[in-house]
This record gives sequence, structure tokens and C-alpha cells, in this order.
Amino acid sequence: MKQDSFVWHPNTQMSEWNSFDKIVRGQGMWLIDSQGNKLLDGVASMWCNVWGHSKRELIRTIIYQSKKLQHSSLFNLTNEPAEKLASKLVIISPGMYKVFYSDNGSTAMEIAFKIALQYWINKNIKNKTKIATLENGYHGDTFGAMSVGYIPEFFSKFKSKLFSTIRIPVPNKYRLPKGYTYSEFKNYCLNKLEKLFLKDNSIAAFVMESGAQVAGGVIIYPVNFQKKISKICKKYGVLLIVDEVATGFGRLGSMIQYKAQDSQPDIIAFGKMLTGGYLPMAATLTTKKVYDSFLGEFHDFKHLFHGHTYTGNPIAATLANENLKLYEKFKLIEKIQITSKIFEKYYSEILELKHVGDIRHKGMLMGIEIVDEKRRKIPFSSNKSLNKIVFEKGKKHGIYLRTLENIVMLVPPLAISHKDLNLLIQRTIETIKTLEH
Repeated sequence: MKQDSFVWHPNTQMSEWNSFDKIVRGQGMWLIDSQGNKLLDGVASMWCNVWGHSKRELIRTIIYQSKKLQHSSLFNLTNEPAEKLASKLVIISPGMYKVFYSDNGSTAMEIAFKIALQYWINKNIKNKTKIATLENGYHGDTFGAMSVGYIPEFFSKFKSKLFSTIRIPVPNKYRLPKGYTYSEFKNYCLNKLEKLFLKDNSIAAFVMESGAQVAGGVIIYPVNFQKKISKICKKYGVLLIVDEVATGFGRLGSMIQYKAQDSQPDIIAFGKMLTGGYLPMAATLTTKKVYDSFLGEFHDFKHLFHGHTYTGNPIAATLANENLKLYEKFKLIEKIQITSKIFEKYYSEILELKHVGDIRHKGMLMGIEIVDEKRRKIPFSSNKSLNKIVFEKGKKHGIYLRTLENIVMLVPPLAISHKDLNLLIQRTIETIKTLEH
């Protein structure tokens, strides 16, 4: 596919690329291009693929539902697949009560922000208008999501149009401020959050990714960090919004990550793996307390003014229902907890590589930080983007990799076999070995 294409690719400096490999088929964990070359999918097609490509049960489900009802709006109507899925999501999500559907993670988070802000207005509490969040978090590419999950390298060009948020530092074991141990800095961050809530009662909500920050560099939270944030929010009457778009449904080793973290959000967002990675769909869930605040007479205008054309799409909802059924049938979460141990076998070998400064791993997620100089932890630099370099070198080894800044991301399909995961990690090691300026 040459550059006479009309397609503009995401997060890509188009001038770096003369052409893009055209993927024509998926088979298991592999992507196959128009030349017949096979690439082991090391990023789960942007972190969403669960079962690999061309899973028969999911394909049959799409075909089955598409013959019955392709799309029907949730404006004044409902459909059985959306009803069934909402019931399932509430059952597996402790403390949740209602489900609002959307199309992707960014919109699911936008809905969460709107719900949180309007909650206080509906309660006739007018001063709670601010959102606090963790530094280095990422919640999507729309304007509200950029405001809350502000990563300067990604979004600084839009800063003047973003709304302000209050950011609390997050512990990063590899890059701690001078004079702190990991435990001390964790306590510093938590104390800073509590002091903020103590002096400022205008905070409407606190927002964080659940279990780890993914796009911000695979920063795994310390033990009990999220649990303590949850308790602080409850203590000071601040709504907790938890983003599990990338970290839920098994990615970090648990179906519901906030449950594994022993935390209780007021609002939660799911996406990516909800449909197994086959069709776009996302969901924002709330507690009964939050939902009830939107009830009243029509002319009170307490209801949520939000909606999408494809909200609750029956094909996507049927697919998500089948996907959840397969999680149970194949005991996927239990298998993930075994499979994820394979990453641990390679820790020392990866850390010995010349350009590797740090590795961070949890469940089926690994971030490998690439540096120029280990002692001073200087990020890797080159005339070309590291993403392009790693992609091209990975392709030569038959794997599909993508970086975020100087982090090589390993985010394979959740159901990857032990054989394929070993192969992916081994070939990633060989790819990193070949890095040069």
C-alpha cells in the first residue's frame, strides 16, 4: 500500500513512511499481510484483542445477530442484547447499578466526567466543579479526556483549549525524586491528595486508571495505593472515577481490576476488550447513589444530556455477551494468571540488554523502557522515531510491536498460548538487541 493512499494513520508522522503493510487476514495470534508475511500480534491490535483473530464463536455471533437486527437506537427504545449485557456487567462489577453505553474508551470517560460534574449540580451542591487526577495518566484523545489525562508530549499543542485539572504525583519506582524511597514517595503522594481534599471542598471527582497507567509508560501502582485513594475519596465526599478501558477484563490479571485493588469507585469505564476486540463498544457504569441523583420530573432537567448514534448497538452487545461467556467457558482469568508468569522468566535477560533501563510488568502487560545510558537513565534518542525503528526491526523478526515514547509495549492477545508468548518475548529481545542510533 503506497503513499498515494488517502488514509491518514493515527499517532503517526506520515512523512516517515513510504508505505504501510496491508493486513488482509488474521489467524490465531498472527496477522497476515498482502505478501503472505506473518506477524505475531504483540500489541493485541491496540490492546483490545482477547482470543486472537478469527475466533469462530465470535464470528458466528456477529453473523447471527446481523441477520436479526443490525442497529436500533436506545433513544426511546431498547434491545435484548443491550439489556442482557448491562445485567451481566452489573453482576460482575461490585457496587455498580446502571450502564451507559458508548463506542470507545475516550467517550466512555467523557460520559464519566459529565456524570460526575452533573451529579453535584443535581444534588444542588454548586461549588463542586473541579476534577483531580494523577499525573501521567491517560484517558483518551477527546478534549475532556485530554484535559484529565494530560500527557504533555501528546497534548501540549491543545493546552490553551483544555480545562484545568489538579494533578497529584504518582509513584514511579524507576524514576523517583531524590531523597525518597519508593514507600516514602507513595506516602508523599497519598498525603498530598488528602491535604488537597482537606483544604479544597470544591473537588467533584478524582480520576485514575485502575491498577496501572498504561499509555503513560506502564507505571504499576504500589500495593494498596489505589485502595487508599478510594478510602480518601470516600472520607472527603469526592467521587472516584476509575478507568478500566485498558486495564480491566484480564489485562492486569483480574476481570475487574478495581475489585482486585480492593477499591470502590462511584463510576467505572470499560472498553477495548469488552467485545473481544472485534467491534467498537464501551460502557460507563455508576453506583445507585450516582444514578438516583439524575431522577426527577422532566422539567427539572436532571437527566443526562448525552447520547451516541450507536449506543447499545445490538451486534456489538451480542458480541460482548458471547465474549463474556467465553471468559467463563475457557476460564480465561485463571489461565492468564498462569500465562503471565512466562514474562517473569525473562526479567534478567531483558534487563541485561544494553539499551534497557527498566521493565515493568503485571498480568499480560509489559513495558520495556529503552534508554541511551543506563546509569543516568537518559531516554533513547534517534533521528527517526523509536516507534518506526522498533516496528521495522520487529517486522524482520516476524512480530508486530509498537512503542509509546521510549517504552516498548508488550500487550499480547489475552488467550495467547505459552508457545506464542515465549516466541514473542524472545523475538522482542532479539529486536531490542539490534537497536542502534
